Amino acid sequence: MPVSIGCSVMVTPGAAGPPDTGTILVVLPPWVTAGGMPLATSGSICLMVNSVSGVPYPLVIGPLGSTGIRVGGRALVRMGDSIPSPPGVLTVIGPPAAMWVTDGWAP
Repeated sequence: MPVSIGCSVMVTPGAAGPPDTGTILVVLPPWVTAGGMPLATSGSICLMVNSVSGVPYPLVIGPLGSTGIRVGGRALVRMGDSIPSPPGVLTVIGPPAAMWVTDGWAP
């Protein structure tokens, strides 16, 4: 299921080694919406918190995601996706933006 602003994410390893957690903060245009919320795509920006120091930092979601649904050339980001995004692999935790929208394409 696709996600939107406010979705929880985790990057492993984090900036200092242990996993860092954060939230999708910015979805860049062009947008497609579900339930009035813009759906996250690759290139969206997360606000992560370093698990060692507590310092927040931005993280851009890498280019991988849904192979079937693209918005303006960017892959749709879905709950459960694992997307390489330096410094590690970003795991999308949830919640989904819309329970009634599904995307069964390969990550």
